[in-house]
Amino acid sequence: MKAFRFSGIALCSMLLLVACGQKKQAANGPAAPDPTAKPLVKLAKVTTEPVAQLQVYSATIEGEIKNNIAPSTPGRISRIRVEVGDNVRKGQILVEMDETTLSQQEMQLKNLETEFNRIDQLYKVGGVSKSEWDNVNLQLEVARKSFQTLKENTRLESPIDGVVTARNYDNGDLYSGQAILAVQKIAPVKLIINVSEQYYSRVRKGDEVSIELDAYPGETFTGKVSLIYPTVDAMTHTFPVEINVANTNLKLRPGMFARATLNLGTLDHVVVPDLAIEKRAGSGDRFVYVYENGKVHYNKVELGQRLGDRYELVSGVPDGAQIVVAGLSKLSDGREVEVEK
Repeated sequence: MKAFRFSGIALCSMLLLVACGQKKQAANGPAAPDPTAKPLVKLAKVTTEPVAQLQVYSATIEGEIKNNIAPSTPGRISRIRVEVGDNVRKGQILVEMDETTLSQQEMQLKNLETEFNRIDQLYKVGGVSKSEWDNVNLQLEVARKSFQTLKENTRLESPIDGVVTARNYDNGDLYSGQAILAVQKIAPVKLIINVSEQYYSRVRKGDEVSIELDAYPGETFTGKVSLIYPTVDAMTHTFPVEINVANTNLKLRPGMFARATLNLGTLDHVVVPDLAIEKRAGSGDRFVYVYENGKVHYNKVELGQRLGDRYELVSGVPDGAQIVVAGLSKLSDGREVEVEK
């Protein structure tokens, strides 16, 4: 009986010691990893390859030519012959202004023509002097030019083949400065993009440009560089480039948002898997770990284009270097590592 009681007490004591040990271990947390252990990493060797230098620019579609239709002086609008969206021809009368002044000018011109014919007949028979003939002839020429100018500002014609894109007045309104109509030529259309000055020597007139629009998802249009501006903006360090698009099917319309992709040739750059790129906490810096002699080193890089699951590197990693592509989470600059076989 005593032996049984002693065994029970011993067993309770052992269980209590084990429980206390477990509580102490739980309070201290799991055992810390061995700081001397080398992280296991996977490497990849990088090489340079030709990379197309594609730059994407945002732009707005514009008509190749835009004309504002308006007279040179204020006046009453008698009739607007077209509506927004109408196709018009060069020389077509679009707007008729009040013709009261034009009628008066036409009557004066006819009177001067009659007077000149009378003076001309007298001059031929010696009835008037050369100076009198010259004076009436000059008056007639001035009247003709004035009448023609007034006629052009009374019956407003389209200077181009195009489409009416804006109408700002109704019949009977008094023209007061804002254009009555806007007419644009939309075949072809154009885009103007601002290109960084570092590419000035690499843009050529006639270069093909790929164009995409939100209005036509999945569809690509082709344009050509038609004009390169000769100066660089001192503030933005960019220069304008004009791109012409044939638009024979008239699908592109002024005001549409577009993205123009300009191919600026190829450059030999290192290309790395995107898994190798790390972002430095607290900054926008990107880096990769380069392996050398059993250790990894932090190399800051400048990213170029994303190429599917890879990145073009403008700088930061030499050709032929070995970089870490897996096991990056435990790495630090100068850390010794073990390479996965």
